[in-house]
Amino acid sequence: MNLDDILGSAGKNKRPRRLGRGNGSGHGKTSARGHGGARSRSGSRTLTRHEGGQNTALARMPKRGFSNHIFRKDYQIVNVASLEQFDAETKVDAEVLAKARLINDAAKPVKILGEGELTKKLTVAVTKASATAAKKIADAGGAVEEV
Repeated sequence: MNLDDILGSAGKNKRPRRLGRGNGSGHGKTSARGHGGARSRSGSRTLTRHEGGQNTALARMPKRGFSNHIFRKDYQIVNVASLEQFDAETKVDAEVLAKARLINDAAKPVKILGEGELTKKLTVAVTKASATAAKKIADAGGAVEEV
């Protein structure tokens, strides 16, 4: 026999507190809420971040520098090497890239980067292309259209 066998069932079927059922219950009159004040009344709830009028922890933290994350544009990245899978003379745009599962969302901006080689002539219509990517596409006989 283990100690867990005895203690595991202890307190398992504990009765709930019966509040406001007279002084004989031990929870009469104030129903275990203390005497008066906002917390003794129904509907009383404070936010977890509330600090009782004290300046909040976030406001007390030092703030330095500048963040441009609200205005930052996140591009979906595709390398030139990934474009090799398309047939020659194809117009590659965001929808074609999404069908090929190279990007997740055709509505979001796409940027072509210059890693890898390209041997086929393609017309690439994307939001942006790096200088090396544009050069590699042009050297293969293709063109880059920035949409």
